[in-house]
Amino acid sequence: MRRIVILAAVVAAVAACGEKPEPTAGTKAPTEPFTVLLDYVPNADHAGIYAAQAAGLYAKAGLDVKIQAPPDPSAPLKLLQAGRADVAISYEPELMLARDAGADDLVAVGALVNEPLTALMALPAAHVRSPKDLAGKRVGTAGIPYQTAYLKTILAKAGVSGVKETNVGFNLVPAMLSKKVDATLGAFWNVEGVDLQRRGSKPVILRMPDLGVPTYDELILVARHKDLNAAGASRLRRFLQATAAGHRVLQEDPNAGADALVKADKTLDRAQQLAQIQATLPAFFPKDKSRPWGYMEPAEWALYERWMRENKLLTRPPSEAPPLTDEFLPGESVGGAEQGG
Repeated sequence: MRRIVILAAVVAAVAACGEKPEPTAGTKAPTEPFTVLLDYVPNADHAGIYAAQAAGLYAKAGLDVKIQAPPDPSAPLKLLQAGRADVAISYEPELMLARDAGADDLVAVGALVNEPLTALMALPAAHVRSPKDLAGKRVGTAGIPYQTAYLKTILAKAGVSGVKETNVGFNLVPAMLSKKVDATLGAFWNVEGVDLQRRGSKPVILRMPDLGVPTYDELILVARHKDLNAAGASRLRRFLQATAAGHRVLQEDPNAGADALVKADKTLDRAQQLAQIQATLPAFFPKDKSRPWGYMEPAEWALYERWMRENKLLTRPPSEAPPLTDEFLPGESVGGAEQGG
């Protein structure tokens, strides 16, 4: 009953703050199509979006939201550029790389996960409790250049040498379990880390900002600046408002996200998804509670971009068009309060 009350209250709030009038009795409000392209298959990182859809929050906001998984993990920003979606979920470093390659029209419009999920991870048998323990050992990575740069930054700060990097693709956990590597960098603490903890493997999990890598928003919502005309801005604001409300539903009851995910993909393990959602919950919201859901800190983005340039991951001069904007977030157009109603 408590959950029903929560959902009803959030739906009412979104309806009150929406930009379209409520329909008169006997009529049905028209909805506008809105396509969201995931970064990967449905998982706990997307729980707030699926919770919003299951609670009817997008429909209340006048949107017919279609959530699509990409054909492969490298496709979302390319498909967004081609106009195949209104919003794509991607990663802060991936957006920076795309813009460096010429996609200056792409802009982050909100953070889905407000901190790095990437972690340095090891099992107890490897005797890795800190970066200093990596000396003379082998670290598996997914072969992603900026994660290789993370490792170099970590080792330089720790004053460690003699570490061998091995590209194991996305087989990070199997590489650790088989002792092909002593540790990995690339697995997420809220996914693989939770999985290993639930298996009783007692992994050592070290997070990037604690190791010298500048903090960043792991997952972001990206749009094309050219689409943010009056009509496009209205749709985006309503989408972000409803998505923020979906995350508040999730905050009150993580089961709402687990149920919605399993309904969307029946191959998912509900208990596993619930554990991952519970672990991720704090990262769905800004650390500064005065900021609205989805807020991206420009100073942090600038520091991360500087780090990318120092590590020669970006080669073009900085674009005059900023890589992020918070102006479409809930309440930002009416003075910064989270609720604009």
